[in-house]
Amino acid sequence: MSGAPPRRPTRSAPVVDAHHHLWDLSVRDQDWITGPAMAPIRRDFGIADLAPETRAAGVGATVLVQTVTVADETPEFLALADRNELIAGVVGWTDLTAPDIADTLAALRELPGGDKLVGIRHQVQGEPDPQWLLRPDVRYGLAAVADAGLAYDLIVLPHQLPAATAVAALLPQLTFVLDHLGKPPVASGALDPWAAHIRALAARPNVVCKLSGLVTEAKWDSWTADTLRPYTETVLDAFGSARLMFGSDWPVCRLAASYSEVVDVTRTLTADLSDNERRAVFGATATAAYGL
Repeated sequence: MSGAPPRRPTRSAPVVDAHHHLWDLSVRDQDWITGPAMAPIRRDFGIADLAPETRAAGVGATVLVQTVTVADETPEFLALADRNELIAGVVGWTDLTAPDIADTLAALRELPGGDKLVGIRHQVQGEPDPQWLLRPDVRYGLAAVADAGLAYDLIVLPHQLPAATAVAALLPQLTFVLDHLGKPPVASGALDPWAAHIRALAARPNVVCKLSGLVTEAKWDSWTADTLRPYTETVLDAFGSARLMFGSDWPVCRLAASYSEVVDVTRTLTADLSDNERRAVFGATATAAYGL
C-alpha cells in the first residue's frame, strides 16, 4: 500500500462505514466499559445488531476495528468477516514490538478471512510515553506493517499528535489512518493546540483521517451539528475530502447518538461539499486507503 493520497472517488464507490466495533462479553470482557456512564454499551454487540442500522443508512460496506490488545481477537474478527459480506475490512491488533511481527502478519493473512485484513491498530492513547510511536522497536513494527501492504490506524490523544507526525515522516511508505480526528477537546470548545497539530500531521501526504468519534468527545447529552462543525471544518481544510473518511464508531457512539444520528450529522456537516467530495468522504477514501 503506497503512502500516496487516495485516488479521487468514482460514482460507483459504495458508502463505507470505515470504523465500527463488535464484541461478545461471553467470549472476552471489555474492561474499558466500566462505570454507570458506560452502562448503555456494556452488553454484546454483534453483526446482527449492526446490519439493520447499516441498511437503514444506506451503508454497503464496513471496516471492523479492534477493541482490545489481545492477539486472539484479530483471528476472530477475520473469521467473522469471512462469513459476512458487510464487513469489507478488518483493522486488527498484533504486538508491534515483537521481533517476529512480519511472520505474525503473514500468518494472519493465511487464516479464514485473512484477505480482509487491511490494517493494524494499537491503543497508543493508553501509552504513558508521548513519544511511544518513535521508539525503535515500534518503528520496526510499523515498517513491517507497511511491508505487508497494510495501513496503520492511529488512535492517539492531541498531545501525541506530534509524535504521529514525526513517525509518518520517517515511514512515508506506510499509510497512516488517524482515528476520531485525534480526539479533539470538543466538550470544552477549544481548538488549539489540537488544530495546529492536525495541520502539521495533514502536511504528511501518507496520512488520512477518519471523520468519526466526535459525538463522544462532545457533551453527550447536548451536542449539536454546530458543536462539531469547527472540528469538521478544521480537518476538511487540513486534509481535504480526498483524505477524509466517514466512520460511525458504533456502538461506542450510542453513548451520545444513534447510528442514524451519526450518519445524519456527518451528512449535515459535509452538505456544502460537491457530490464528488462527499463520495470521497462516504466511501472512496476508505476504499483506496484500505484497499477494500
